[in-house]
Amino acid sequence: MSTLLLGLWGIRREGSLWQDEAVTYDLAHRPLGVLWATLGHADAVHGLYYLLMSAVFRLWEGGLVALRLPSVLAMCGATAGVAALGRRLAGPRAGLAAGMVFALLPAVQRYAQEGRSYALVTLLVVTATRLLLRACAERRRSWWAGYAALAGLAGLVHEFALLALVAHGVTLLAVRSPRAVVVAWGAAFCGSVTLMAPVIALSLRQTRQVAWIEVSTGGDVLGFVLITGIGVACLALRGRTPGPPAAGLDALAMPLLVVPPALLLLASTVKPLYVDRYVLYAQAGLALLAGAAFEALWRSRRARVTLLSGAVAGALIALGPVGTRLRAPDSRTDDVLAVGRALRATAAPGDGVLFLPGSRRVLTFGPQRGADGRPDLSLAASPRDAHTLYGLELPPDSIRRHMVRVSRIVVVREPARERTETNDREKAKEATLREYFTRCRRATAGPAVIEVYVRGERC
Repeated sequence: MSTLLLGLWGIRREGSLWQDEAVTYDLAHRPLGVLWATLGHADAVHGLYYLLMSAVFRLWEGGLVALRLPSVLAMCGATAGVAALGRRLAGPRAGLAAGMVFALLPAVQRYAQEGRSYALVTLLVVTATRLLLRACAERRRSWWAGYAALAGLAGLVHEFALLALVAHGVTLLAVRSPRAVVVAWGAAFCGSVTLMAPVIALSLRQTRQVAWIEVSTGGDVLGFVLITGIGVACLALRGRTPGPPAAGLDALAMPLLVVPPALLLLASTVKPLYVDRYVLYAQAGLALLAGAAFEALWRSRRARVTLLSGAVAGALIALGPVGTRLRAPDSRTDDVLAVGRALRATAAPGDGVLFLPGSRRVLTFGPQRGADGRPDLSLAASPRDAHTLYGLELPPDSIRRHMVRVSRIVVVREPARERTETNDREKAKEATLREYFTRCRRATAGPAVIEVYVRGERC
């Protein structure tokens, strides 16, 4: 219930929409044949999620609420699953605490309200983890088959869910599971990978889409170290408190918290791939460790007042400044609806629109099309017609000819993307602007810069 209330609180974010959600909205509104063809060229890793959202919008055209409500419901299920895991491994009080901690985690609050696949992946991973415990306890083939199918489904929604299975394998080795159990897990792992194989093969041909990822030591690596440190601190707190051990919970939660992000960071030394939301489900491990620590400290009467005070303070921070900030329209890196409004306010009838780079056409996606019918000077085929995310652009010479035919151009650019997405088309756009046009106005809207260019030397 807490996750549902938190998810519904400010679900529209004052009418804001960030660009990844705008891609979901756009693809989910494409005809199924067009969507299927698009996935052959781009974003296959999210294909199953887009198909799900396409069904949601066909049943209910509910705008931003319909876009985000499936994530709210998925995170509700994930919270219940985390609570059930904590209850099974460390008792009812630990389960309740783990569920409450999970619901209040900033990352969980954020992605419970985003029209992306990460909340659904978290639900599937948590549920697969519960099936793993059941399969290990009862050793029936039906439970192992269910585990393999659910883990494979999680991988089809987002292939980095596969890393959770590796964490499960580490858990089985840590508790010295019988050889038959390890072999059964290995078979389930292979079955899941086989189910995911087509999506993995297709996404390997689409790696250009993640060329924007940059792994930072001060942000990504330090964040991983801090979260791991909190998990270790929870272990240490419980270890210094008398009472029955919860070794099974430790062996499950710690690998789930550490292994997936650690493997993704390790892979990023070869090709940058690490983004914390790709392994959002690792937060379940942190919540389980915190719930078990709460249970252990609660057994010490002297620690109860301090524990309750700390819990209340943490909840107030999570619900107050953190929760309010997460639901503000500027809480995401960009608001495409704000960019669209600025573009419509700037462009006059007869103006041409130019995107630098061309992928920034995504800033016009969403319920309100930002370009509002103005000619896109570099576009050869729309995203739907070209079966791509951002459309097909004209050759450099054709872009140049289209640009010099208009007297006024509104340019939408994102400097950070320009540095990583340069090509002959982008160079032709810049060269033509320098040669024939004068920049007369410049304004910012989130990460986008909107400029007005007039042909000639005077504004």
